[in-house]
Amino acid sequence: MSRKYFVAGNWKMNGSLQSNQELLDGLKNGGIPGGVDVAVCPSPVHLSQVGAAIKGSGIALGAQNLCDQEQQGAFTGEVHGGMLHELGCRYVIVGHSERRALYGESSEQVAEKFRIAQLCNLVPILCVGETLEAREGGNTEAVLAEQLGAVVERCGVGAFVDAVIAYEPVWAIGTGKTASPQQAQDAHAFLRAQLAQRDAKIAASVQILYGGSVKPGNAAELFACEDVDGGLIGGAALKAEDFLAICKAAAQ
Repeated sequence: MSRKYFVAGNWKMNGSLQSNQELLDGLKNGGIPGGVDVAVCPSPVHLSQVGAAIKGSGIALGAQNLCDQEQQGAFTGEVHGGMLHELGCRYVIVGHSERRALYGESSEQVAEKFRIAQLCNLVPILCVGETLEAREGGNTEAVLAEQLGAVVERCGVGAFVDAVIAYEPVWAIGTGKTASPQQAQDAHAFLRAQLAQRDAKIAASVQILYGGSVKPGNAAELFACEDVDGGLIGGAALKAEDFLAICKAAAQ
């Protein structure tokens, strides 16, 4: 089954009104290639600005996080999925390794955020990945099975008809280290096989992105792997030239 490539930029806690405008101008002027799904995920305070700027450009809007509550209410500092949808978001990242590590999000909480995202008509980009310690201990597959399994358990395999998975080895995020194409392919194939145990058709159609120091120089090699369907891009997403080069690598 042919899956469309998808490149999503996670801007993390970066940006200003001016720098965002310059970045978006660069992306639009540089020409987003056709045939590839492209999204940018700015900070929540910049969603309106970015959403207005990318209208009609072929770039989709995504958020970096959402609250795990079904209803709006007394949850100071949180953002409800319905608010994100109303602002024009199509995607939302759930379970990013920084949320798990720095803010203590459990796999159960991530699964709940995934459920709420879909309830609010958002497409969750589910992040899973192992630490260096887990990889060196030979526990990569156990970690991935647990993180993915929590969502399958909570939401059912059918939920992945309208979801994206991002494999991000924690040891390769912002470190300059990248998983080798073979390491990436092995992890992606494992994740697909986990879903295939429940539903082969859904497993074959779900986009699985690689996230972990993807750059213009290594994107083509990573994207050539059979089960790698694009990338969740961090640092390189903040430079129009680099992000466009990665999108073009996916288009080829």
